[in-house]
Amino acid sequence: MTKILLTLCFVFLLCFTPKFVSPVNVPVSVGLVLDMKAIEDEMAMSCISMALSDFYTTHSHFNTRILLHPRDSHGDALHAATAAVDLLKNVQVKAILGAFPSKAIDFVVSLGDEGHVPIITFTGATSPYISSIQSQYLFRTSFGDSSQVRAIAAIIQAFRWRQVVPFIVGDEFGQRIVPYLSDALEQIGVHIPYRSVIPSSATDDQIAAELYKVMTMQTRIFIVHMASPLGSRLFLKAQHLGMMSGDYAWIITNAMANQLDSISPLVLKSMDGVLGVRPHVRETKELENFRVRYNNQKNGTFSHHELNIFGLLAYDTATALAIAVENAVGLTEATFSMPNVSDNATDLEKIGVFSGGLNLVQALSITMFTGLAGRFQLVDHQLLSPAYEVVNVVDQAAKVVGYWTKENGIVEQINSKNNDSSSYYASKTSWKSIIWPGIKYSPPKGWVLPVNEKKLRVLVPVKDGFSEFVRVNKNADNSTHVDGFCPDVFDEVVQALPYGLPYEYIPFAWENNILEAYDDLIDQLYLGKCDAIVGDMTITANRSQYVDFSIAFSESGISMIVPYTERKNKAWMFLQPLSWQLWIISFCSFIFIGIIIWVLEHRINKDFGGPLWNQLGMIFWFAFSTMVFSHKGTILSNYSRALLILWFFLVLILTQSYTASLSSLLTVQQLQPSIADVNTLIRSNAHVGYQDGSFLLGFLTDMKFNNSRLLSYNSSSELHELFQKGSENGGIAAAFDEIPYLKRFLAEYCSRYTMVGPIYKTGGFGFAFPRESPIVPDISRALLNITERGIMTRIESTWLGDSSACSSTSVSSTRLGLESFWGLFVIVGTVAVVALSSYLITFLYRHRHILHRSDPGSTMWRKILELVLIFIQKDPDFHDPRGSFKYKSLSRKFHSPTEEDDNFIYVTEDMTMEEQLLPESQEHAPSKEIELARHNQPGQPSISRVYTLQVSSPIEQS
Repeated sequence: MTKILLTLCFVFLLCFTPKFVSPVNVPVSVGLVLDMKAIEDEMAMSCISMALSDFYTTHSHFNTRILLHPRDSHGDALHAATAAVDLLKNVQVKAILGAFPSKAIDFVVSLGDEGHVPIITFTGATSPYISSIQSQYLFRTSFGDSSQVRAIAAIIQAFRWRQVVPFIVGDEFGQRIVPYLSDALEQIGVHIPYRSVIPSSATDDQIAAELYKVMTMQTRIFIVHMASPLGSRLFLKAQHLGMMSGDYAWIITNAMANQLDSISPLVLKSMDGVLGVRPHVRETKELENFRVRYNNQKNGTFSHHELNIFGLLAYDTATALAIAVENAVGLTEATFSMPNVSDNATDLEKIGVFSGGLNLVQALSITMFTGLAGRFQLVDHQLLSPAYEVVNVVDQAAKVVGYWTKENGIVEQINSKNNDSSSYYASKTSWKSIIWPGIKYSPPKGWVLPVNEKKLRVLVPVKDGFSEFVRVNKNADNSTHVDGFCPDVFDEVVQALPYGLPYEYIPFAWENNILEAYDDLIDQLYLGKCDAIVGDMTITANRSQYVDFSIAFSESGISMIVPYTERKNKAWMFLQPLSWQLWIISFCSFIFIGIIIWVLEHRINKDFGGPLWNQLGMIFWFAFSTMVFSHKGTILSNYSRALLILWFFLVLILTQSYTASLSSLLTVQQLQPSIADVNTLIRSNAHVGYQDGSFLLGFLTDMKFNNSRLLSYNSSSELHELFQKGSENGGIAAAFDEIPYLKRFLAEYCSRYTMVGPIYKTGGFGFAFPRESPIVPDISRALLNITERGIMTRIESTWLGDSSACSSTSVSSTRLGLESFWGLFVIVGTVAVVALSSYLITFLYRHRHILHRSDPGSTMWRKILELVLIFIQKDPDFHDPRGSFKYKSLSRKFHSPTEEDDNFIYVTEDMTMEEQLLPESQEHAPSKEIELARHNQPGQPSISRVYTLQVSSPIEQS
């Protein structure tokens, strides 16, 4: 203490003796409130003195000089407040530096507000309460706890630990970090099951008792936030109790991490494998020189403590204040205006108001420079958070294994970047090599079974039915053997864990040896009577309020199952292969194609000519005859031929598909569900079944089923018996259950029942554990592991059978829809439109002279009418390639107009002759058969006979 005061006197003489100081130097009084007995405060005192000496040596031209007025707070809030009052009232300081207790800071800041004097704290004032104080005269030049807890949270998340237990000192220093730590861990989903508070005056026995209490818990990740004296005793005792082994992980805050260089080698040896966070200080030449000078002049009181971040912050704070004092406008002329009060006024009422306080605040707010601790910059009167380095205690020394920055999270090098957007994220590759407690090279899983429990107690339900899921058998020695689908899955999951997990199955049942309700199992787990539940336990929202579930390991959902019934109405079965949309499109397409072919053929093909009704009949006949490829007649237009090629292909595909689908419907046994859907069941009065003890009773009640209609069952055979009785005879018409049970039931009675209706989603089967159990993430990852490896499929096939065979007796047949053929329809339609367009364009071009006619009486309407008349007539310029025949002479005899015999017909002018060429036996026969029809007067019968006509002259092509 004496040496410190002598140093201050030397600084004062150095600054104000005429030999060194210009007559214009103006002293500026600044108060300094520290606990002179605290090691860190003594270090800060020395660093502040050295900072002012260094600054004014290199800035001898400055007009101002800071004059320190130190006061001892004795580490007490009352003394700190009294010292502040004295400095403001009697010394009239322009600013106050110090490390104030949290209980005193509010009062000290209020004094600064009243007197317009800046209050600057560089240690200690980082609690949430202090940070919430809104004052333009308060400056915090220390790093807040909110920064380091984010770095700690990043470490915890990197190794996927789910629970941590903090060890904090039972005073103001320890309590102020708790809100920050809780918020940071809550953001990443980490739970704090217990908070260990150790008084600063605790004995070794008290520390051991607290460690024993923590050993009985599952959590093995600890955060230590306490000063080095108490922390050193904690680690020595933890090593003695065996808590520095490979199952544990310890993380220390900067309270100890900053002082690792000053901790005794014996304590460091007990801390092997500990991780810590501390502000990163870049090594510079200036820092190295200062550390040498500091070590040369430190006194015996803290000779065994190395320079740390607290001393560097004090140094930079003093430097910043010296710069601000010089740059503040009018500070040297500013004075205190004293209040006009009586002599009986209190000391608080006698404090004046500093006229230059606001200018000093503004100057300090914009002060920026690179100090010994790094970049000095104040944002909202708070020093910017630095990067943190993660250190690993190895071989009695601190080794840097990574860094944390606000922008990039955990990185291996301070200048590298993390590609992940989360500042908390870090992978195991983001670190350098870490040595864990017990000289382990792999991180601990973060939890173990408590020392007072040898095995994980796993509760399994005793079931009367559906034993394929869980089966409990009693051995001859009265022991039990548990197997089934769910236990086998759990066994494989435990085998897939990266660590050993001893466990034992404990069957659970009531006095009748049967489980009454699955929620009883949840109650046992919630009350702490077991550690896990393995069975066909469905994940529900209500149950998840009391326990935590792993991911589901079974198919989820609730469905309805009903018996098959024989299909009765088969009269309209021929319509079922095609959907109604396809029927309509197909019908319209046939008509459309018939019309297009008529348009393309009627002017050149006599098969499409004749009276109007004949032409209409030909359109329908030709179109629909293509369905069975029975059309007759010759197609003459190339447009028609191109269109029909594609149309025949479409008809072929459509008819073949229809035939195949109809054949399937006729050959497969025609079965249909006895109840079509859930709504039909609700409207009826039929009885409904559900599995006894499950949550389905509440589910069906919520669906408005009356309780009097609900019947329970316990096994597949009992469910089958209820269906056989029928709803009228005390049985059921339908049942609701989860899909795994229904699949197992269908595996036995595949041909008699079917699932119908919608599937109501559920969580599926899951393993249950206590809330916030650290084992849940590992179990879920192991479940995914065995699922991807096909082990789950093998277990399911072994216990639940294969229900895929039921697919062959499915009652439903997928109808052929338009989506299966729309491509062909589009192609045929496109070709038809192109052919029609081309034909019409050609027709209009041939008769363009009609459109170009400019007669006065030729209107557009007349032109269109003329084109229509031409369009419906035969094309006189077309030559039929089949040819036509004219007969020059005919062997016939004419007698009287009324005479007629078997060989001759007497033709008169009122008769017309139509020829119909019949098949010839040879290609060039000398004779043709024609049909002669006589059309008599109205009311008289017509005569029509076929005769052989002799051609007397060569055939002429028309």
